[in-house]
Amino acid sequence: MSFPAYPEYKDSGVVWLGGIPAHWNIKKFRYVFEESPEKITDEVVGDMLSVSGYRGIEVKQYDDEGRRRTDEELFGYRVVRPGQLVVNTMWLNYAGLGVSEHEGHVSPAYRSYWIDPVMDKRFIHHLMRSGTYVQGYTQLLTGIRPNSLQMGRDDLMVFPVLLPTKSEQTQIARFLDHETARIDALIEEQRRLIELLKEKRQAFISHAVTKGLDPTVPMKDSGVEWLGEVPAHWDISPLKYLVSFRSGGTPSKENLDYWDGDIPWASAKDLKQEVLADTIDHITEFAIESGAASLVPVGSILIVVRGMILARIFPVTEALVPMAINQDLKAVIPSERICGKYLAVLLRGSSLESLSRLDEAGHGTKALRMENWSSMELPVPPVEEQILILGALESETAHLDSLIEDAEHSIELLDERRSALISAAVTGKIDVRGWQPPAGTPSLESAIAEAH
Repeated sequence: MSFPAYPEYKDSGVVWLGGIPAHWNIKKFRYVFEESPEKITDEVVGDMLSVSGYRGIEVKQYDDEGRRRTDEELFGYRVVRPGQLVVNTMWLNYAGLGVSEHEGHVSPAYRSYWIDPVMDKRFIHHLMRSGTYVQGYTQLLTGIRPNSLQMGRDDLMVFPVLLPTKSEQTQIARFLDHETARIDALIEEQRRLIELLKEKRQAFISHAVTKGLDPTVPMKDSGVEWLGEVPAHWDISPLKYLVSFRSGGTPSKENLDYWDGDIPWASAKDLKQEVLADTIDHITEFAIESGAASLVPVGSILIVVRGMILARIFPVTEALVPMAINQDLKAVIPSERICGKYLAVLLRGSSLESLSRLDEAGHGTKALRMENWSSMELPVPPVEEQILILGALESETAHLDSLIEDAEHSIELLDERRSALISAAVTGKIDVRGWQPPAGTPSLESAIAEAH
């Protein structure tokens, strides 16, 4: 789909905006938006809202209901009314703003603004969140940390706002609502495909490591509820008889001679992949020599035994190089009875079983019940068969991973298309005044509902 340019352009006077249609105007932010002073003083108004970099203003979802604030804690929070522009000035480089469809409240760090009635609210939503505008905000942000850069109030008040005619604003918003809903629906299809491929991948792995590759082999009852039957020639063994365990620790932060060396030092934040060759933090040889930390060998399986991450997933990572670990991790070192890679696959597959073996460790932190977990019974084929199973897993999962990667790439391209289309329409690089939805396409309302 291609669209014509406008017949005539003029210089906007703003470097990052470039040329704009000749009949468009620009006003400063302060002449289009009026800050709302409304805050919660007695009764709480609506739900807690948050800013999504992708969709805008949404009702905040809590993974842990214990983190939800009490009514008393919400006093002083900013009230948001439907149709207001909500701005998180510390998140503008991530499109941290949008026009709210909800009534609710936000952190006092946010601001909410009434929009001039001559403006189309959906146009404003697309304009202020467009990639071009995010580039404009980013040039004016100040601060030290990338995640807390902030735009000053004075800079925001003079920020340029493009003003097509009202009818044109409405047409641009109509076009973008339709097209972004269509793209969102395509993205959702790819996400569903990814979930199905991941489920198929996990099902294949789980079957291979609990039932083997030969469907004709005699089976026996494992005596373990979650395992059911296993091949008759396999052993059933508690984890602790297959491995040895090694704990970690944190060298003193006050001793600078321990830190910024060449030796990887792993913590939970590093366990985001199935294999680990390097870490975010590093310690020195001196830290090892002085006994402030110790190395775990290549092939060790690293697991998280304490931390908030255990409430969601059970990270299992194979160490490809010798490294030290912190106190929230445990190194599981395989014996000759089990291959390290095979053990890692088994432990990942037992994550649901493992998560039932958690204790509260305070402040929402979970901790693995080590004695119970280490006694977990696992199916153990002969080592030669473990190697055959790993080969089959590598072949099948490589194919599925390739399909998943293709789907993820499709999402990236669709995201880029979505962002480029919004920026082009709201800044006048394309002329959509003559656009109409194709005949036979779903209504805008049904397309939006499908996308959400």
